[in-house]
Amino acid sequence: MRAIPLAFLSLAGAVALLAPAAAAHAEEGGGITSFAFSVSPSTVEPGGTVTLTATECPAKKVTVSSGVFETVTVHDGRPATAKVDENAKPGAEYDVTFDCKGEKGHAPLTIAGGSGGTHRPGTVKPDGGAHAGTGGSFTEPGPARSVAGWTLVACAVGGGVHLLRRRSGEGV
Repeated sequence: MRAIPLAFLSLAGAVALLAPAAAAHAEEGGGITSFAFSVSPSTVEPGGTVTLTATECPAKKVTVSSGVFETVTVHDGRPATAKVDENAKPGAEYDVTFDCKGEKGHAPLTIAGGSGGTHRPGTVKPDGGAHAGTGGSFTEPGPARSVAGWTLVACAVGGGVHLLRRRSGEGV
């Protein structure tokens, strides 16, 4: 009789471990790659500079391109910099593509500004408050995180039912 609860818990554990990975690969354009990459800062003024990093690429060289700066190569995981075009459209979001031996990863780059209106030199122009970011949280849960969350909930409920049945003597 004890084999059934153990089999259930084993199966639930396997699902909890494998479901997020499967959902992440099913996510359209999910940005899951075998190498790590980033653009910093993710919001920059026209004419500003961004730092591009890419690590764990077997080729030791990653080509980085975007419609807002010249193509750059990151060598051996050492950060590289790119100067954003002076004529980049304020408020626009550009796609930055990292290419490691044909495997591509994508990251967004937002151009700051775009509030419009007239501005006199030498005056401070308020823009509606501090830009504080998201506090380290993700902005869109996506399918992978949703599946992982619901899997954890199902495991918790199943484990609770098992413990209650075991405690009451029904499942022994």
